[in-house]
Amino acid sequence: MIQFLSSSLAIAAIALWTLPSTASLPQPEPLDNIPSASQLADVNPGDWAFQALQSLTERYDCIVGYPDGTFRGEQSLSRYEFAAALSACLDRMNEQISASTANTVSSEDLTTLSRLQTDFAAELATIRSRADELEMRTAALEAQSFSTTTRLNGEVIFALTGAGGERKADGSDESVERNVVLGNRVRLELTTSFSGDDQLRMRLQARNIPEFEAATGTQMANLGFDGSTGSLVELDRLDYETELGDRALVVVSLVGGGLGDYVSTVNPLFSGSGDGAISTFGRENPIRRQGGVPGIGLTYELTDDLRLELGYVASGATDPEVGFSQSPYAAVAQVTLEPVDSARFSLTYVRSFNGLDTGTGSALARDPFEDNSDAIIANSLGAEASVDIGDHFTLGGRVGWIQATAKDLDDNPQADILTWAVLLGFPDLAGDGNLLGVIAGHPPRVTHNQYGDRESDAALHLEVFYRLQLNDNIAVTPGVFVILNPENDASNTPIYVGTVRTTFSF
Repeated sequence: MIQFLSSSLAIAAIALWTLPSTASLPQPEPLDNIPSASQLADVNPGDWAFQALQSLTERYDCIVGYPDGTFRGEQSLSRYEFAAALSACLDRMNEQISASTANTVSSEDLTTLSRLQTDFAAELATIRSRADELEMRTAALEAQSFSTTTRLNGEVIFALTGAGGERKADGSDESVERNVVLGNRVRLELTTSFSGDDQLRMRLQARNIPEFEAATGTQMANLGFDGSTGSLVELDRLDYETELGDRALVVVSLVGGGLGDYVSTVNPLFSGSGDGAISTFGRENPIRRQGGVPGIGLTYELTDDLRLELGYVASGATDPEVGFSQSPYAAVAQVTLEPVDSARFSLTYVRSFNGLDTGTGSALARDPFEDNSDAIIANSLGAEASVDIGDHFTLGGRVGWIQATAKDLDDNPQADILTWAVLLGFPDLAGDGNLLGVIAGHPPRVTHNQYGDRESDAALHLEVFYRLQLNDNIAVTPGVFVILNPENDASNTPIYVGTVRTTFSF
């Protein structure tokens, strides 16, 4: 038992007691202040104090041994080591008294404890003073510990893709180009924080994944991760965001992105270009794809469940011959509600100038005024929702409506454009991180036009993909989508696009 206590006391002392640094060592004291020999002597296993604390330890379980439960050797303790162990026993007995178990502490033990406190009063005071000082230093370090840091994240996509169908949907009567192509996209993103509440993002990109508009005759066949730089590296993204108080966040974007980056999506399972839907149309509501950066966005949390999100982009703002005043622009305002963890809703308003090309609809939906207007103002409304039904099923949907007005044509003719989609997600299907996605929707279509043609037929987008998460860093996503009545024309034959997207993240 003596071996148990001596080793246990040594452990407690080592944990609680740190010797002062050289700079903080006290100056030599006058001879009359030098401690007596008894105050400097070690506490040995045969001493009364040692045996008294041993007895208290046995009854009140004050001290534990080494982490592996062993007790190693019999040794004497310095007075400060002994006081550290005594302090631990005092705390333990006080806990029992506070927990209304005072009757378990005998008067004899209280007397013993009182004598030990008296004999080691100086050492106990020193230990507690140093513990308080250590806590203060720790708090100061935590408050001042942030330093400028930069993180590097990377993503690489390999995509084996092909298109099928009989004729292109552009009226040329040419056959669909049915070649299978292997493309790639490489992104390296540097994220730097200067204060802990901000982020500067710089993303480098090289890619060579073709758009299938030329091969099929319609933008409706475009992939959600396509584009080409000829495999040359370019600065693809440059933005800075910072918190304003506890509820506001502002983002300034100079390169890359668009209006949709300033408003949150309520169907995040489908929105990622590297891990979401395989088509451009499937990723997000087309009304969010109007305009391009540079721009600025603001998010403000009205409550814990309700957010207001604002954004403005002007793609020609960096061109001195265009500037903000003449640039195509788009502004967005969105209210996002998340009343519970399993349900999300949003209402979106967009106003744009010459920004109808969303990359997802028919040629007429991109320009319902047949290239005769250079001043198209569009007001767009959108609604989106998603609900988790259990852990492995999410039901989502969205609708978008655009009213475009040609301000430079006689009588300011208007055209209405409609789009919608239903999204079914099955997360963690057959394994953690996996995702089965099913999309059925209607790409943008001109339903009413005061200037020219409208589209009486409706295209139908049908898509299915399955993301297989092999590990934390690699996912393989085979998928296919078909466009019925492409370009909103029933005389056009269906277009098919299939891909196997492999994504490496690090």
